[in-house]
Parts: sequence; structure tokens; C-alpha cells
Amino acid sequence: MDRMFLIVSTLLAAIGGVLGMMSVHRGIRSRWTVIWMVAAFACQIGFLSIRGEARGACPLRDLGEILAFLGWSLTLFYLVVGPPYRLSLLGVFTAPVVVVFQAVALVPGVLSLHPVHAIGTDSWRETHAAMSVLSYGALALAGVAGVMFLVLDHQLKEHHLKSGLFRNLPPVRELLQSMMRLLWIGCGLLTIGIVAGFLMPRTGGMGHLIAAVATWVGYALLMTVKTVRGLTGRRMALAAVGLFLGSLTVFAFV
Repeated sequence: MDRMFLIVSTLLAAIGGVLGMMSVHRGIRSRWTVIWMVAAFACQIGFLSIRGEARGACPLRDLGEILAFLGWSLTLFYLVVGPPYRLSLLGVFTAPVVVVFQAVALVPGVLSLHPVHAIGTDSWRETHAAMSVLSYGALALAGVAGVMFLVLDHQLKEHHLKSGLFRNLPPVRELLQSMMRLLWIGCGLLTIGIVAGFLMPRTGGMGHLIAAVATWVGYALLMTVKTVRGLTGRRMALAAVGLFLGSLTVFAFV
């Protein structure tokens, strides 16, 4: 039953992304992508609820659950940041990322078919896992906003001012503001996750925690440089995309 929720949410996100891109191609701004993503979000909650009950803890015990949780987190931040800030087109760029994460989670062997009930869960460990993965949702969406900025920048330079995509893309300032907002949120959540990681009992290696700290340092340096010296929008967008792609190496330690 849990896999069915994940399969349906993946299909809904894929449909939302495809229909949204078709609307953009015709030069029409459609709200259907938001509706499809809301439906996908509801199914993601269903999946996580069933897995959480089976685990007796936050469902972040295998790579499949982590990827599904990351897909939920990415969708959550899109629904919070996208429509209210007139960034509905963000869903067209977000949906494929969610589909990729959840499709990988559905690959045989990635998601445990018989989740084992956790014994003796620790609050610090649960906080570390939940906040860390939740932060990756915000940072991933910041990367998606960065990709949108780079696309807009390219279209401006190539003078493709009449394309459907250009007409539907939000203003540059709104994209940059949303990207910065998401980066600050992601860094804040990751900070909480790292602090909890140092406070939780040691039961294994610290490779994933070291990788998380390295990720935090990278983003902290980016935000410091942006605040102190300033960065062009293009460099900020490239850094947001590059840092997120590099930070995915943390999952090699799961």
C-alpha cells in the first residue's frame, strides 16, 4: 500500500510537469501544475504516514525513504514559496526533480519492502535526520530557482523575448529573492540538523555527519560572500545549483 502511494504521487508529479510544460510552450500560464502537485503532495503524506507507522519513527531508515522524504520536502517548499510569490512556473521545473527522486526510490532494492520497527529511538537522532533532509528540500528548490534564473538569463542574451517560456518566467528580482530566501531557510534547518547530529548517541561512523558539515560550510561561505561582497545573479544561481549537486554526495554515506 505504501509503494502505491509513492507510485501515484510520482505519476501525478509527472503529469503536472508535462501539462505545465505544454501550457508554457503554448504561451499560457496554467494553474493546473499547482493542483497536480497538491495531489502528489497528499499521496506523499500517505506514503510517509504508513512508513512512519511501520517504523515507529521518522521514515528515514533506508535510501528509498530518504529520497521519498526529500521529494515530499521539495514539494512542500514549492507549495509554500511558488504560488504565493507568483512563481507557479517553478512547479514545471520542480516536478521533474521530484519524479527523479521518487523514481529512484521505487527502483527494486532501494526501498525496503518490509520495514523493521525501530527500537529505542532517540529524539536527537530523529531531529537530525528530519531537519537534515528537510533542509535539502529547501536547498534543492533554491537550485531549481537557480536553473530558472539561468534559463531566463540565457533567453535575455539570445533575445528570445517572445517565447512562451520567457513570457511566463517571473521577473529576475523575484527569482533571486526566492532563491535567497530558500537558501537561508535551508541553511537554518541544516544547522539544526547538524547540532542534533552532534548531540545524538554514536552508533556508527560519522561520514554522513562530516559530509553534512562540509555542505553547511559551503553554503555558509556562499551566503557570507553574498552578504559581504555581493555576487551577480548568474554567479549566485550557478553556485546554488553547483552546491546542491555536490551536496548530494552525502547520500553516499547513508
